[in-house]
Amino acid sequence: MCCKPRVLTFDEFLAIPPCTTGKHSAVDDTPPPPPKPAPEDIPNTSAAPVYAPIPVTKPLASSLSVAQQPTPSSTPKPEPPPDESDDPDAEIPPSATCKRRGCGKSQDAKIARDDEECIYHPGVPIFHEGSKGWTCCKRRVLEFDEFMKIEGCKTRKRHCYVGKKTPIGEASSKAAEKLETVRNDFYQTPTTVIVSFYLKKIDKAQAKIAFSQDGASIDLDLPTSDGKRFASTLPLFAPIDPEKSSFKIMGTKLEMTLVKKDGASWSTLRNDEQPTGGRIQLGQAGRA
Repeated sequence: MCCKPRVLTFDEFLAIPPCTTGKHSAVDDTPPPPPKPAPEDIPNTSAAPVYAPIPVTKPLASSLSVAQQPTPSSTPKPEPPPDESDDPDAEIPPSATCKRRGCGKSQDAKIARDDEECIYHPGVPIFHEGSKGWTCCKRRVLEFDEFMKIEGCKTRKRHCYVGKKTPIGEASSKAAEKLETVRNDFYQTPTTVIVSFYLKKIDKAQAKIAFSQDGASIDLDLPTSDGKRFASTLPLFAPIDPEKSSFKIMGTKLEMTLVKKDGASWSTLRNDEQPTGGRIQLGQAGRA
């Protein structure tokens, strides 16, 4: 209390140096504390004591019950994948490995397919606050190596080495996220209209851009390498020359150069859009 240093541990407290100097003495001459006043010396006041209001609190039991109520989670539980099997006539490659989670057994030519026993996890892995397990069973472990050794909880005949056959092109179209619209804009010169559709990672090998023979519309089918697809037919504001028109696919967009057939100024890109009154124009448009 006589000096300012403050510490947290007892050892540090013992190491605090004294704050007062003086002569050494074999007698403890520290002045005693002042005596406490006797009861009769305490003045008797007739004023009534003032009591502070006691705050009203909720009962402890109800507070604990409210605190222990679980908070509803907004994260949906992951859906298990479809339980896949091989087609009866599927060709199994040598040394194939079972695709079902938690199994991983390799093909054994000495065992008939109907005698195979597949022990696997039909659910999906779940990792939460350090614990690891599967949604289909209750066991939880801490180490990843132990998680990989958790035995499957479901058994069925025959392993799944290749899965169901999917027709070529059907898998990509089903899995692709279909986009209803993408951002686009255009500007024009007296003889051309330059249109941009902003879509990243367009697959050049599968993309289809077709100008109609009469020049009145364009068919677009733009799949991307990240699982998206935009397909649409554009009814154009005015006819174009399909043989002279061109396009190029870049990393972030499709750009088309449409050659006007009559040199008229376009107020919109599509003929089913409401004109805004403004025209995006470079140079002077030719007369219709």
